[in-house]
Amino acid sequence: MGGQKRRGEFVLIFNKPYGVLCQFSGLKPNLSDFIPLKGFYPAGRLDKTSEGLVVLTNNGVTQAMISNPKHKMEKTYWVQVEGNIIDETLKDLIKGVVIEGVKTLPAKAKIIEPPLGSRTPDIRHRRNIPTSWVELRLKEGRNRQVRKMTAAVGHPTLRLYRFSVGPWHILSIKKGEFYKSSLNGSLFPRSEQKFDRSPY
Repeated sequence: MGGQKRRGEFVLIFNKPYGVLCQFSGLKPNLSDFIPLKGFYPAGRLDKTSEGLVVLTNNGVTQAMISNPKHKMEKTYWVQVEGNIIDETLKDLIKGVVIEGVKTLPAKAKIIEPPLGSRTPDIRHRRNIPTSWVELRLKEGRNRQVRKMTAAVGHPTLRLYRFSVGPWHILSIKKGEFYKSSLNGSLFPRSEQKFDRSPY
């Protein structure tokens, strides 16, 4: 593929709301309620209770390059957790934690205050127990990895928002919206075209 442009190959950058399933058929609400274009498939999924970036593509090779952990495409998550995160906990997340007998790869982690509004429905609140926001950058994609990592260090995840995957992010994309972008050989997005198909 080199640095050549891939003709007719596109990605969709979608800001998935809470409660939406990463599928085009079956139970609703799902992707078909927001994306009217045909022939696109998710390159990696978010579970129903997670929010944020879902990348979709119309090319199977690109789908595998984005979603397969062996390519180590970095993904950034903003995670609201129960309790106050301290420096030692961040160091544990950075070094890697053991999940189901296997240690996670080294990650990047820091305390943040993300530019997010409240969620509907709101997170579960426990009286007199504070919450913290942490940014996690991972290069692997094990099942429910972020939630399992924060639980392993004693801070259950209350809200999970994926901000970026590789070169794509959703800082300027409203909930329920997407844009279409063509690709070149380096998987760098270009020619952005924004859409709005949000029923909310």
